[in-house]
Amino acid sequence: MPITRLALPLGDTERPAPDWALRLAKTLPFIVLPHCLWRLPFAVDFRMGMLDPAAPPAPWWIPFYVVGLSVLTEALALLTTGLVSGWGEVVPHWVPFLGGRRVAPLAAVIPAALGGLALVAMFDLYPLAWMGVLPEVGFSNVWWMLMARVCITPAMLWGPIVLVLALAYYRRRRSP
Repeated sequence: MPITRLALPLGDTERPAPDWALRLAKTLPFIVLPHCLWRLPFAVDFRMGMLDPAAPPAPWWIPFYVVGLSVLTEALALLTTGLVSGWGEVVPHWVPFLGGRRVAPLAAVIPAALGGLALVAMFDLYPLAWMGVLPEVGFSNVWWMLMARVCITPAMLWGPIVLVLALAYYRRRRSP
């Protein structure tokens, strides 16, 4: 059986998106994947070596929350591909009431920029905790701590990548 490639319709834009932007948009879901996978054991109350003696037992809804958060994270990373694809410029025809209409550039740039800034605020402060400037949860041993940092570190790129893609989108879509 032949191996099929996942074909995301990227680059089918009015003005061509730069190759680096296409590569970043395609790579972004894989960049945040380690963080999503790191989070999943918490759904079954496995703490991944984290020490928090004051932590209460996990409520019944935690599995749904953790899995849903990981799915949402990947969905938002995939949504970023709209900044380098035709459906980020013209609403797909199957969308009720809006299908076929052009997307105003700022209608994509403003949410992307705000989202990118929010992601920077959420993830890019981790190094301050790792240096002891901000408080950090303790780990039972150095191996759990290293595994956490290896899984979390790529997510620190998410916000800056979204900001750079939003800027490239804006530059490509602005009036000539």
